[in-house]
Amino acid sequence: MAKILIVDDEAKIRELIKKYATYEGYICDEAPDGEDAIKLCETNDYDLIIMDVMMNNIDGFEAVKVIREKKDIPVIMLTALNEEYDKIKGFNLGIDDYVVKPFSVKELMMRINAILKRTQKNNNSKHYHYKGLDIDFSARIVEINSQRIKLSLKEYELLTYLINNKNIALTREQILSVVWGYNFYGDDRTLDTHIKLLRKNLGEYGKCIVTLRGVGYRFEEN
Repeated sequence: MAKILIVDDEAKIRELIKKYATYEGYICDEAPDGEDAIKLCETNDYDLIIMDVMMNNIDGFEAVKVIREKKDIPVIMLTALNEEYDKIKGFNLGIDDYVVKPFSVKELMMRINAILKRTQKNNNSKHYHYKGLDIDFSARIVEINSQRIKLSLKEYELLTYLINNKNIALTREQILSVVWGYNFYGDDRTLDTHIKLLRKNLGEYGKCIVTLRGVGYRFEEN
């Protein structure tokens, strides 16, 4: 499960972002300024940072500069300014995206999902093994008892999301928003159909995908 650090001097903004991010299945920490953000990054590993620019003590730019000297963490900058200079300054620091206040939280979640999805694909060391089930995320290869199995793109993305959140109850809405996109308006049975196909392709490991009546699904290592 991805872990996010939300840095903003306005508590209401932190709470709003955390509410939506938690609903998406992310673990969230908060920091009111750049100084606290730096300290948290020294003792924690984060998959993404949402960083406000204008803050007391140490501003967002300086905080990102210090953090990036030790850890390569994707960053989305929040700013009340729409000046080209500030954007250029941020991108020169290596930030991944820029969001101008006031912003749509739904759009911010889409940007977060896109960045995390991309960074997960670029993680060449990521591998999953459970008994005879092996997944090489970098090569997108799924094997059962050393035999490669073929999955459709959506089946693979669905399996990846379930495994990355194993032992966690995922709602149907969470799964659809992440795997099919935040603005998915298709038939709700689409998810059930893909779960059925995925279970069939996984053979004996299909039982690891547990149906939660009235909620959604959960991946369990039996």
